[in-house]
Amino acid sequence: MQKGFRALLTMAALLATVAAADAQQTADPRVADIVRAGKVRIGLHLPQFVQDKKTGEIRGSGTGTVIVPIAQALADRLGVKLELVGHPAPPVLIDCLKAGHCDMGFLGFTEARTKNVDYATPHIMVPFTYLVPANSPIRSIADADKPGIRIVGVRNHASTHALHDVIKHATMIDVTIPDEAFELVRSGKADAYASPRPPILEYAKQLPGSRVLDGHYGANIQAIALNKGQAARLAYVSAFVEDAKASGLIQKAITAAGERGIVVFPQDSPILTGTVPGGGKH
Repeated sequence: MQKGFRALLTMAALLATVAAADAQQTADPRVADIVRAGKVRIGLHLPQFVQDKKTGEIRGSGTGTVIVPIAQALADRLGVKLELVGHPAPPVLIDCLKAGHCDMGFLGFTEARTKNVDYATPHIMVPFTYLVPANSPIRSIADADKPGIRIVGVRNHASTHALHDVIKHATMIDVTIPDEAFELVRSGKADAYASPRPPILEYAKQLPGSRVLDGHYGANIQAIALNKGQAARLAYVSAFVEDAKASGLIQKAITAAGERGIVVFPQDSPILTGTVPGGGKH
């Protein structure tokens, strides 16, 4: 009896192994390597996330509170574990994609970045605006572009690229990370912090009397980026994004996050940061 039981266990193990191998073989060839690896490595950059200093766990922040559930839904579709990879700035995330250490990443779309990465269909859009301190004379977007006004932005971020295109009179200050930009406003060394709306809404809580301006000078079109030369995989990811928009998944992620100012990217939206990527559709 024992021998027979052991034989059944052995057979069950063999069948499970064969089934797993079959599943890998029948996986969509566009993502078969990710399925075989058992995980998808998805890159984020500040200020999309916060990282627990003790555990190293990455959690969404600002737009990241919407992005992370979308990333999890993509991992679920692939049938693999989600591994989030945090970076201090967009250029470092792009380097991760180019080196093959990230499978894909969430990145604001700019025309300049298309030299290094390809973009899937956009999924959300976030307005760019200003955080100003208490008693600031800056009441509107137009008020910020005047001689003597100092506007700080984070170097290489889409919001800063857009700002350089529209500012004619104010003085621009570029810094490396969002905390530096906020500190310049808090210390009075800058008059306005230019950024996507969600992160500066959070910073405003730390500066009594500060305001986040209505209106916008541009918008962050968020899309999933891949290293260049992966047209088939790009089409797979774009199809996932279109399904996620049509099913309401992305709107649910926005609602659950409670993020003001983020909208599902509309099909016929006017583009404020460049031409919308084709998303691998041919």
